[in-house]
Amino acid sequence: MKILIGSKNPGKIAGAKQAFLEYFNEVEIEGIPVDSGVSDEPVNEEIYIGAKTRVDNLIKYAKENNIEADYFLGVESGITNSLGRWTIVNVSVIKNKNGEESWGNSPGFPVPDKYVDEIIKSDLGQVMDKIFDEKELRLGKGGISFLTHDKISRIDLTKESFIMALTKFVNGDIWK
Repeated sequence: MKILIGSKNPGKIAGAKQAFLEYFNEVEIEGIPVDSGVSDEPVNEEIYIGAKTRVDNLIKYAKENNIEADYFLGVESGITNSLGRWTIVNVSVIKNKNGEESWGNSPGFPVPDKYVDEIIKSDLGQVMDKIFDEKELRLGKGGISFLTHDKISRIDLTKESFIMALTKFVNGDIWK
């Protein structure tokens, strides 16, 4: 099975691959960087819009370059207060080669009020690098790994988000 994901981020690629391997035996995944069309730190509905835009741009790229794939993936991390409290979540969008779309999101984690404005003005990765005196946490296990004392990584959150998005595809017509 050939899968394209709209990112070169190793954590996003690994999480997506792990999710698909839960349901499919042979998975080949290729990361292609495409634009999300949203701010560096997407807020609320921008999170879904960014993931969907990545998928749409990936499909366009694949057509222009004669690349065939079974699934096209996009994932975006962002900050939301849709439940009344500020939370970081990942949103994943999947389209299959027939154009059917599904989406899902990861578990979220709370953001202290004192960091919300700074995260929105820059992005979570920069704030986490500053808090933990690290560089490029987003490319590895992510800041969530520090917050959970290595119990959950960015890869885990991405995997869970894609598993939620796969529910439409792995349950046949009963969930469509």
